[in-house]
Amino acid sequence: MHGEALGWAEDVLGARITDVGELSGGLTSTMLALTDAAGRQSVLRLMTNEPWRKHGLDLTRREATALEVLEATAVPAPTTLGLDGEGRRTGVAAHLMSRLPGGPAAEIDLTAMATLLAAIHEVKPAEPFRTYQSWAWEEKRITPDWTKYPGSWRRGFDLLAADPPPYEPIFLHRDYSHRNLLWSAGEITGVVDWVETSTGPAWLDAGHAATNLALAFGPEPAHAFLERYAALTGRTVEKYWLVMDAVGFLPPPGRAAMFGSAIEVERLDNWVHDLS
Repeated sequence: MHGEALGWAEDVLGARITDVGELSGGLTSTMLALTDAAGRQSVLRLMTNEPWRKHGLDLTRREATALEVLEATAVPAPTTLGLDGEGRRTGVAAHLMSRLPGGPAAEIDLTAMATLLAAIHEVKPAEPFRTYQSWAWEEKRITPDWTKYPGSWRRGFDLLAADPPPYEPIFLHRDYSHRNLLWSAGEITGVVDWVETSTGPAWLDAGHAATNLALAFGPEPAHAFLERYAALTGRTVEKYWLVMDAVGFLPPPGRAAMFGSAIEVERLDNWVHDLS
């Protein structure tokens, strides 16, 4: 399986691959951890999952460009090693990257998370990335039948129906969350998954991190993260972008949610209520 892709990776690395393992948690892609005969470790992203597969060229090219930008910064990101965005050798869009040390954190340091996000937002690419895309599509804005707080959702939808507030366009990870951070000995050793890199408002990144914290752990760490980011950057919290991110977690009509557990549904409901 993935033989053609592995052959391409061997050509890029200039060495035979001796070990292959699949990394967990990939929503958009198959993520393979590779070890080659020289003992080097790398990660191969294969855009195998729809609907992202059809956009694989843009996504992998964007990630490779973002990693090239980040090489000159202190942000701990992988190094791009090879790109087959059109899948000519690999069958699907593919991006080969260095593998960073670390793994998921047993305990999350919210100050470290906020500090790293502030550093990401200071990056100034020579060429701006695409303008952010909202994931709170209008067709998603239907009050869910499971909510305890229908009024809170309606207020959120009304807020998003207005024009977005003005913002300073900055460099965004666009999928920043504890799920995309690597940790070792209590410190962040890497931030991964740069396929959605964009230009947009700081609070859209911070809001996405907060929504993910709220779904995973409840509202307290989510609010604490936002407070620490605001204190570090001097930026005033803007509710519009936080609501935009939270509503973006609703599935379009007729499609399953990306989250599935009852506790995550309840926590999203509580988070939207908190924001209202």
